[in-house]
Amino acid sequence: MTTPTLMPYDEALARFEPVLGIETHIELGTYSKMFCGCATSFGAEPNTQVCPVCLGLPGSLPVTNHAAIEGIIKIGLALNCSIVEWCRFARKNYFYPDMPKDYQISQYDEPLCVDGYLEVEVDGAVYRVEIERVHMEEDTGKSLHVGGATGRIQGADHSLVDYNRAGIPLVEIVTKPIPATGDKAPLVARAYATELRELVRSLGVSDVRMEEGSMRCDVNVSLMPRGASEWGTRTETKNVNSLRSVERSVRSEIERQAGVLDAGGRIVQETRHFHEDTGRTTSGRSKEEAQDYRYFPEPDLVPMAPSREWVEELRGSLPELPAARRRRVQGEWGLSDLELRDVVNAGAVELIEATIAAGTDAGSARKWWMNELSRRATEQGTELAELPITPEQVARIQAMVQAGELNDKLARQVFEGVLAGEGTPDAVVAARGLKVVSDDGELVSIIDGVIADNAAVADKIRAGKVAAAGALVGAVMKATRGQADAGRARELILERLGAS
Repeated sequence: MTTPTLMPYDEALARFEPVLGIETHIELGTYSKMFCGCATSFGAEPNTQVCPVCLGLPGSLPVTNHAAIEGIIKIGLALNCSIVEWCRFARKNYFYPDMPKDYQISQYDEPLCVDGYLEVEVDGAVYRVEIERVHMEEDTGKSLHVGGATGRIQGADHSLVDYNRAGIPLVEIVTKPIPATGDKAPLVARAYATELRELVRSLGVSDVRMEEGSMRCDVNVSLMPRGASEWGTRTETKNVNSLRSVERSVRSEIERQAGVLDAGGRIVQETRHFHEDTGRTTSGRSKEEAQDYRYFPEPDLVPMAPSREWVEELRGSLPELPAARRRRVQGEWGLSDLELRDVVNAGAVELIEATIAAGTDAGSARKWWMNELSRRATEQGTELAELPITPEQVARIQAMVQAGELNDKLARQVFEGVLAGEGTPDAVVAARGLKVVSDDGELVSIIDGVIADNAAVADKIRAGKVAAAGALVGAVMKATRGQADAGRARELILERLGAS
């Protein structure tokens, strides 16, 4: 079959209206699995965190993890959902090699949390993403395909299965269809995934590390011709594992589906895979319907009936959520909308707050995180929070600047040393000899030498051209390798030349 030509994005949006839907799976950070006592730590040796229950061996019986139920209720409350008074688990029957029981314990027609929403902002416009359901299930194991070039099953000569992940508590958050996003559809999808990740992280129930698979998005896209009343057939791009890829996968599917429809073809309801290297999706398998899974109530688990008192207790324990925090810090820090957006996009809100709590003013904390440290994070290709420096260390460096022990140039060298693993800020200053030269006697000696070497400039200053002092200050800074107190050096230069 000939691959249809992709339609340019702008043309596709002129002719078709996209409708989105996002299903997000989040692994909870509990110490044990959903229905057994096995550990959940990431990166353990394959098949070392398993037992008869999570392997589905005959005679084993599951027991519900109370901490996991508490975690999902917190997520539901933060998403403005209603928490039902009674629900139960179901068996979702299907065979994958990484599904040891050949069924998954999940929830079907009776989810725990329903009818919520999450608001996101894109280019000044607010979009309300309606949440259909938040339900609880267990994760699958992980297949490793060996011998191919891409790590996928195509081209591999054999596969291995690690069941450590099987049975980890997994929360699935399903949106209702998201229409009326127009050409902002990819950005809305990314903004939703970003806001959801920040919200869950703020609750402390998951680390939501997309690179480790603890947050994964299935992105649904369909197109309908402009002016039509019926939505088109959707595709589901599975397990998208970065915010950037969420955005790119939506854009790719819009261009692909528009090309198919323009060529007179039809969209097949299927799962698809997103490829980071090409920015395109490829076909996976035809999409099952609910009846294909033969759901029925899980016979080995009693229904759940969270008391209203417990739900309200959990509601009262929720921390300040990201949207409320942003509104607060914008006012407290005096940020414009654009400045706030930059801070949020850099993942710097919590870092700046912690630096302020360690004794630094908001302006200085933001300056260091958003300029010097953000630049270094970009150079290293890492997240700001992953840099090997703490808010307390940033606050200590700024304290030395405020005390006149460092200037900004020297401070940047201290940051360099701390990030290189040379120790605390004080240790770096001592080892590199970075303190500002502020002793008047030492400065006067250096200044006299600079004046002697720059007689013409000195004469201009004596004649009243005080602005020329900047050249001598620069010479003093060069002579001291940037360690002089520039302000004090200028005062002494003018004093020595009788121009003060």
